[in-house]
Amino acid sequence: MPQWECAQAVDVIVITGNLVESRACRQGLHQNNAMATMGVLDEIVDTVRYPLADPSGPEVRAAVSRARSELTDSGCTVLRGFVRPELAETLRVQGEQMAPHAHHEVEQVNAYNIPLDTALPQNHPGRIVLMRGNAFVPRDRIPTDALIHQLYVDGLFQAFVAQCFGLAELHEFADPLAGLCLNVVASGSSHPWHFDTNEFTVSMLTQPAEVGGIFEYCPNIRTPEDEHFDDVRAVLTGSGRRFVRRLELRPGDLQLFRGRFSLHRVSPVGGARQRHTAIFAYTDRPGIIGTVERTRQLFGRVLEDHVVAAADAVRGDRLLD
Repeated sequence: MPQWECAQAVDVIVITGNLVESRACRQGLHQNNAMATMGVLDEIVDTVRYPLADPSGPEVRAAVSRARSELTDSGCTVLRGFVRPELAETLRVQGEQMAPHAHHEVEQVNAYNIPLDTALPQNHPGRIVLMRGNAFVPRDRIPTDALIHQLYVDGLFQAFVAQCFGLAELHEFADPLAGLCLNVVASGSSHPWHFDTNEFTVSMLTQPAEVGGIFEYCPNIRTPEDEHFDDVRAVLTGSGRRFVRRLELRPGDLQLFRGRFSLHRVSPVGGARQRHTAIFAYTDRPGIIGTVERTRQLFGRVLEDHVVAAADAVRGDRLLD
């Protein structure tokens, strides 16, 4: 029997016996890599309901169609039971192990996360001060073998998310801290009303609060052309409940959200158990990095990448932030 093996995925082979075609070697490696990727998804995702390796199959087409319809209608959709139910406890434990690395700081903010001393008209909603008490575990504190990290970087997962958003492709948010993070909300705290700086947000609850911690959002309350400041102010002052929807989430549900245009928050948390949510941030073009101001608010530090990016920042819209 001839024996041979490949030396990585290149036109180099180690031969003992008959000659073999390097093309076949590379093909075998590609197949093995695809199988390895699918193996990761098979272990994490409920591939009976969401067979991501078959994007043209009826199950995926139906899930994508529903997601697109709901994103168009309300800017939000939830794929229930995306992660295998037997991994719910693993998600919880891994999140609990990461949580101590979160940056905790209670501070005054506004819904736009711009400096509070920004010159604004008297009745501008950006003048309304909110207390932010939630915390974030940055990407550089999340182990690469964690379930949420394996999902975040997986090509099939990214392609599926792109399909749901109606995009040809998505790119990982290049921010070294905010690309993937774990949001931690402890008892007595909340994640107050705000807009996201990136248009596409993907998240997954890994541990619910004992009391409260409900995701609330105002679908498409602003557009790229109109801030609708009066409507935003109504929500912030408690008189705009007609704009607010409440969403019950369960661990392992995958939430896709257009947070750039929909004001949203996590309601105050009560009880002994923290609320943990993995946030997978993607963009429709490569190389996007968060602002210095927002990064310092969320993580208590900035890296050289943020300073360099600020000098070359290009805005995708003219919204306040």
